[in-house]
Amino acid sequence: MVFISLSAFSPRKRLLALTFAILALSAVSCLADPILFPVKNTPYDRQMARIQTALSTPASYQGGDLSLLLVNHWMRGLRVIPYRYSIEWKTPTELAHEPAGDCKAKAVALYQRMRENGAHGLRLVIGRRAGTSPSTHTWVEWTIASGTYVLDPTINSAAQATNQIAEDSYVPYFAYTGSRKYRASAGSSFYARL
Repeated sequence: MVFISLSAFSPRKRLLALTFAILALSAVSCLADPILFPVKNTPYDRQMARIQTALSTPASYQGGDLSLLLVNHWMRGLRVIPYRYSIEWKTPTELAHEPAGDCKAKAVALYQRMRENGAHGLRLVIGRRAGTSPSTHTWVEWTIASGTYVLDPTINSAAQATNQIAEDSYVPYFAYTGSRKYRASAGSSFYARL
């Protein structure tokens, strides 16, 4: 640890140094956790009304934690479903009976299956897969004792630990847990570091 004495500086320079230090420390602390603000409404509420039942699925199985192997198996099953964009959010039942689905449908289906099997610490996230992506993307985020994982069955066939994801990837705008809604702080990267 290095200590620097500020007594040699004028009071004005000390105040400036202290202000800079506080700003620097607050910026670093923002990288520890994203800032998700609970909100009453989001721009997606009307569209998401169709899938609210899937988001509110109770955790019916109360056994031990789900394994990453099982979750990866479910992700691979969803990933092989051909991609087809839909303006409307598809329910997991609709996805099961249709030959294709988009990122929204696949993420909601995974979210519901995990809830049905006792998963906690889940969020359905709408944001950008990369900061420069021209369109939004939907994925699931899962926090368990071993860490936080990105579950993106549209792109990946396995869970990715957040500490292995580039900082400009998976940038959130909104997150949903059951009936609760969150807005990410402007400019925060979801994985800087959730």
